[in-house]
Amino acid sequence: MKRLKIFTWHIHGSYLYYLSHIPHDIYLPRRTDDSLGYCGITPSYPWPTNIHEIPFEEVKNQKFDCVLYQHHDNYLLHQHEVLSSEQLKLPKIFLEHDPPRENPTNTVHPVDDPNTMIVHVTDFNRLMWDCQRSPTTVIDHGVKIPEDVHYEGDLEKGIVIVNNIAKRGRRLGLDIFQKASLELDLDLVGMGWEDVGGIGEVSHQELPAFCSHYRYFFNPIRYTSLGLSICEAMMIGVPIIGLATTELATVVENNVSGFISTRPEELTIAARELVKNKKLADEWGKKAKKRAQERFGIERFIRDWNNTLQEVVRS
Repeated sequence: MKRLKIFTWHIHGSYLYYLSHIPHDIYLPRRTDDSLGYCGITPSYPWPTNIHEIPFEEVKNQKFDCVLYQHHDNYLLHQHEVLSSEQLKLPKIFLEHDPPRENPTNTVHPVDDPNTMIVHVTDFNRLMWDCQRSPTTVIDHGVKIPEDVHYEGDLEKGIVIVNNIAKRGRRLGLDIFQKASLELDLDLVGMGWEDVGGIGEVSHQELPAFCSHYRYFFNPIRYTSLGLSICEAMMIGVPIIGLATTELATVVENNVSGFISTRPEELTIAARELVKNKKLADEWGKKAKKRAQERFGIERFIRDWNNTLQEVVRS
């Protein structure tokens, strides 16, 4: 297919970084106030040359092949502020990063348009949203880990990677983390770490090597989409301990690549066993890596996005 010019907003940096691996040009708007979606190219990632930044005022003068929405405000508000009348007629994709927040089963998606493809990042997301007339598809996450990073597991503790867990509360498992921390040695990293006794932030480039030293990855999250940090940890070979909710229930196989349960006390038992038994952690980690390579490989991710883009632009 021809090389496309895709306009989108900068919403989720990690996802956008992996999306930038597709063989197309991606254009991001920039405003001086850095409001939602308008921060342009940030220094947080090693962006490739196919990512371009455009001043907000110049967007209407550009030519694109399609528009990629990544936030409800992008679709409901921002497109009318930044795009020209002709650009509003371009092929549309809405990338849905999250499951419905207000009601998990009866929430109607804000996009109700047979001409706008909704791409869900997990099958769980698509299952829960009521997308009405909009066509839908699922593109599983794709991640890429530096070739020289391998599972070490030499730290007899678990790592938790959640941004702003204190502000996001029960949904992101604040109470699960706090209770588990009384019985397990856990290091939390991510934005807002200081509010809950975490150890700091780690850049995306440094995170794989940093994570590789922990015996296991602990995921306290009750209800959100599948975190990229979980996929990345599995790709390294770190065994996963977490709640058997949302898409994670289809990713981790108990006593094979990790352990998941809806009983937090069972997670504590499994985590303690991994701390005591490095050989078991190595075995689970190898299976986690194999699973991640099969499901979250970057080449499969690129291929799925190419197929979807081709379908949407041609139609």
